[in-house]
Amino acid sequence: MWKRRPGIIPWSRPLADLVQTAIDPVLRRQGFGQSGLVLFWDDIVGERLAAMSRPVKVQWPARQHGLAAESNPVPATLIVRVETGFALELQHLAPIVIERVNAHFGWRCVSRLLLKQGPVAAPPLARHGPRPLDKATETAAETIVGGGMDEPLRLALTRLGARVLAGP
Repeated sequence: MWKRRPGIIPWSRPLADLVQTAIDPVLRRQGFGQSGLVLFWDDIVGERLAAMSRPVKVQWPARQHGLAAESNPVPATLIVRVETGFALELQHLAPIVIERVNAHFGWRCVSRLLLKQGPVAAPPLARHGPRPLDKATETAAETIVGGGMDEPLRLALTRLGARVLAGP
């Protein structure tokens, strides 16, 4: 799962492992088999749709007693909370959202989208673009890269070098 790295405390674990074990039981109660749908919602549906919607629950149909697990399970209904003014547009985009969710999981797990209108909380982590670089860092990167190569490659290496020199 994870390898021990030199200089790292032996009992330390990546934060993602701890969060995953804490969040999975909560999401399982809401019908999510794994946390991927919730965590990667903006990647699955796109930033515009993710800003106006959140997956709430995956509702699986009741199993009939006495039947073995089928090779083709019955797909579930994905319940999504959506901003009131955006519900009609998301209803029209429902086939696309269902297709993207199923493509994310690699099988036809969702067949229907059920929309619940209401306020949607802000995304948990806002993504910020890279901070602007100062002229001295860019000049230092240009000096290190030098010349003798085609222009697009030189510009790309200079941008990369400037980001490395600027640090985190």
